[in-house]
Amino acid sequence: MQAESHLDLVPPLVESGDVEGLVKAGQTLAASWSPLTPALAIYVTSTNPLDKKLQAPGANEEQPIYFASLDVVPSSERRLFITDTLIIFSAFQNLLRAAKEQEPEWIQSEKSLEVMRKLAIDYVNFIKECWIHASQPITRPEGPLQFSSEHYRCLYTCFSLFVVLYLPEPGYEDAPVGDELMEWLNTHFIEPSTEEGDHLSSLEHPWEEENFWPYLTRATLRGLTKASLFFLGILSRHPSQDLQALAESLAALIESQPRLQNYTAERDFAYASRRWRDKVKALRIEMDRVPEDERFDDFDNWWDRLSDMVGILEGRPEVIKRVCSELGSDWKEVIAAWGVFVDIRLRRQDLSDVVSQVLDDMPPDPTSLEDMIHAALFAGEPPKVLEYASQLDRWLSAHFADIMEPLSLIEPDPDEETGLSLRDYHIVMYAEYLHSDPALWRVTVDYMYSCAEPGKLQADEILVRVPLRLHEQIESNGKLRSGDIVGVLKDVNRTCLQYQRESVRRTVCRIASQTMVQEKEYGLAVAYLISAEDWPGLGRVVDRVLEEYISSGPRNFAAYAAAIAPSIQELRSRPTHLGVFAHRLLFAVRYAHFHQLREQRNFQDAAADLIAIFREDLAPKSWWAVLLCDSVPLLQHSSALLFSSSETTELMRKLEEVFVRTSQGAGYEYISVLKRTVKGEGEALERLKLVRLALARYFARFLVLLWRATILRQKYNARDSRRYILPLWQAMILEIAFVPGGGKGTLGERIKPSCYACTHEVLTKRQKVDCNGRNCITSRAHILEAHDCFKTCPRIPMPERPLVDKSVDEKCPACIYGIH
Repeated sequence: MQAESHLDLVPPLVESGDVEGLVKAGQTLAASWSPLTPALAIYVTSTNPLDKKLQAPGANEEQPIYFASLDVVPSSERRLFITDTLIIFSAFQNLLRAAKEQEPEWIQSEKSLEVMRKLAIDYVNFIKECWIHASQPITRPEGPLQFSSEHYRCLYTCFSLFVVLYLPEPGYEDAPVGDELMEWLNTHFIEPSTEEGDHLSSLEHPWEEENFWPYLTRATLRGLTKASLFFLGILSRHPSQDLQALAESLAALIESQPRLQNYTAERDFAYASRRWRDKVKALRIEMDRVPEDERFDDFDNWWDRLSDMVGILEGRPEVIKRVCSELGSDWKEVIAAWGVFVDIRLRRQDLSDVVSQVLDDMPPDPTSLEDMIHAALFAGEPPKVLEYASQLDRWLSAHFADIMEPLSLIEPDPDEETGLSLRDYHIVMYAEYLHSDPALWRVTVDYMYSCAEPGKLQADEILVRVPLRLHEQIESNGKLRSGDIVGVLKDVNRTCLQYQRESVRRTVCRIASQTMVQEKEYGLAVAYLISAEDWPGLGRVVDRVLEEYISSGPRNFAAYAAAIAPSIQELRSRPTHLGVFAHRLLFAVRYAHFHQLREQRNFQDAAADLIAIFREDLAPKSWWAVLLCDSVPLLQHSSALLFSSSETTELMRKLEEVFVRTSQGAGYEYISVLKRTVKGEGEALERLKLVRLALARYFARFLVLLWRATILRQKYNARDSRRYILPLWQAMILEIAFVPGGGKGTLGERIKPSCYACTHEVLTKRQKVDCNGRNCITSRAHILEAHDCFKTCPRIPMPERPLVDKSVDEKCPACIYGIH
């Protein structure tokens, strides 16, 4: 497995080779290992251990910390290999999950083993494709491959041998393995070469070439029947009559050698092999009859060469070992030939005994990890296979271990120290390599979540630290809709749901909400917190929204609060009791709605909302004073009476509680928010006094209208012969309709008396006169936006101005009854 031999830190602390700069400054580099991954944290520290200057918390200069991984980050072609093989790995995990719902022995059933074999062959085929692609002599713009074609060839040979030895076709578990081993050897280690055969076949007398007999011997050893028959046929032109006859007999034996796949029963195969061996012995007897002086030609001792070939067919171990050694072959060729010629009924479970004999004379190459993996596979030592495979490529050891455990080749018991089984250990090691590339976090956690709890906990930590890049999404998409879960966050959320990591999902949502709060995307922040069921966090976000009222004003506050309004419906659908946090959210939304109604000049509904907020006990006490100040423009509204007597009483009661509790020292609990919107406590109290004045005026006007309505009702009842009693509220409406100006919002009054014949004037009507001034507190045109009303708006009405309404040709009522 590739690892960095040195690390380049960017940006550099000093120029290359300028180490003296650090030394003169009394500084050096220190490093700390990560407890979980092969990574380093590198930082500058003082060469003097007593010098705490660099670690001083009040130091103005920031000291960078470099995080570097020893693993080489996968390149683009390597990432393609990783992600594509993940598909096969995921299918294998689905099989194992299905096995947990079955009986324990189900995983060892013929059906399950067949599925595992198919998936393992998928691995082999995909590695083969990567090897072929990496072998192509094409121009690569991104530079040379991170892993060469030779590396993928090693993976190909190792995985295919694993399939041959440990995942045979169903029904062939106890069948002889010699032919399969020879096929594997011929597929991956091609000898003799095709070029060599083409060269010899082009010659008229190929036996004159030095490599003719080695080529023919190896073709016979490898079971390459066509090549052997072709060159044995060429020997029919050899000058020696003995060689011609022997070559013809040998060719007939090679062509008729029994093969297991040609028989339906192993017994028939064994019987045919014994008869064939008898024919080989007969050929040996025939060879021995050749005189010593006839066994040579002008180029070589053809009899010795032919004898080696017959010795191979006879299944003589010493001949096979010697021939393989002379041909430059290794132990693998000896073992494959052993199963074809020495012990034709050699089974997988007996292979380790043969391997130990062969390896004593022909040990594997300790400098070749590929050769060591092959030896361990042949010897039936899975732990050693995983050890060498992890050094070659952690991908190989991880996927070997993943298949070995359900096959019962390795123990599933966890280690007492790490809590990981051997399979989980190699899976986690591979996942840690993947984590060197943060972009592969999805693949990393897929592998880790297939492990026991220690592996799952590591995956949890990775998910929590995945960069969500919400800032980039906001910049590219503009404002996101409330409740949207997009981009990386959506993928993380889906992964948590897939692996049932609810606590991790909630943590990630809380992290996302913090980013949204910083961007003032309060709607998304609330949606994420509700998804995380983080009610204290929800309360904090609502507080931030309410802070916008203080810092940005009602208009911006209403816009921010409108964004969190859709979350109320989701809160109502939850059965849990959310307590103060839900009330705080409801208050922010209702209060924002109140300001929206005022902005739209829908004053009647705004007044109803204001009273509802108080009566439903949604408003925190610290906001009572603000809401009471907001009621002043509504109390002074000129077109209609917006509050009933009970509603006005409710406002008065809240106001008096604020005054009383503030005078008792609880001002922070009642006027803290209002104090922040004005200049201190003194001005806040003055604002509240203005509210008291507005309520008093409202009550006075209400009583006047009530008195007039009573008179009007009596008048209507007197005219009605049926003595119909006009309801009070209808009388008030009629009175307001009869009196121009509606009885509210004036700077003065015009008196309209009637003049009688006795010269007395009797007041019969009062008409309000509106100055239409925006700074007049009693005018219907009085501004509704936030302003210092107490200081800027006059409150003293203009004096009354009399105007005779009409003349009456009779005495006034007082003279008639003798009052004057």
